[in-house]
Amino acid sequence: MRKQIAAANWKMNLTLQQGEQLLNDILALTHEIKENQQAVFAVPFPYLQMAQQKLGNKQQVFIAAQNVYNKKSGAYTGEVSVDMLQSLGIKTVVLGHSERREYFNETNQFLAEKVNICLENNITPIFCCGEALNIREANSQNVFVGQQLAESLFHLSAEQIKKIVIAYEPIWAIGTGKTATSEQAQEMHAFIRSVFAAKYGNEVANTISILYGGSVKGNNAKELFAQPDVDGGLVGGASLNAQEFVAIINALK
Repeated sequence: MRKQIAAANWKMNLTLQQGEQLLNDILALTHEIKENQQAVFAVPFPYLQMAQQKLGNKQQVFIAAQNVYNKKSGAYTGEVSVDMLQSLGIKTVVLGHSERREYFNETNQFLAEKVNICLENNITPIFCCGEALNIREANSQNVFVGQQLAESLFHLSAEQIKKIVIAYEPIWAIGTGKTATSEQAQEMHAFIRSVFAAKYGNEVANTISILYGGSVKGNNAKELFAQPDVDGGLVGGASLNAQEFVAIINALK
């Protein structure tokens, strides 16, 4: 069975003390996480060490960075490298979130470079893709998302692509309170899997975890995650509430 993943994206929220308390609360409420499941916390850079130490050796729970630069080192003031993440024991990073694409002009090619440097250094990318409302209304979401995947990932080998986690995020549903229906989510996830199947074959495509992101909450997670091609969620606002995020973890298959 594919890994079923509940990934929290804290974005630019919480003080260090608030983040520490939130992790304490979530860990206290979280019961056993099954072998095929993972809980991932993408916390702001200043909190990575605190969060990593907080987890200790807890099984099936991981800390992720929200971004990484496409160079190993150098005169890139304000950026963070894969070596820096590795020195903290961080092995997962979120790449290509729609906010990075929109506000920081990250292109598909730039993200391909970030994917490369992560895989070269044994860091798992959670690669985000998804369409804006105008693209959805024009019924062009398949073409748009297919292009994002092809331009950033299709240079990879089959063995490399199996190390990627995909997060499909309809931009029109991020932080808006709107959520794709479970049918819409399944339709896009099945399409994404078909894109990988066409390139790499069904066996490879069926190993890739595809997460849904876009106003996932405790009260809709179970229905979303029940869809055959939805392997969990990348969660924003609801991940800042301990009880909400624990409910989302508990909704995993």
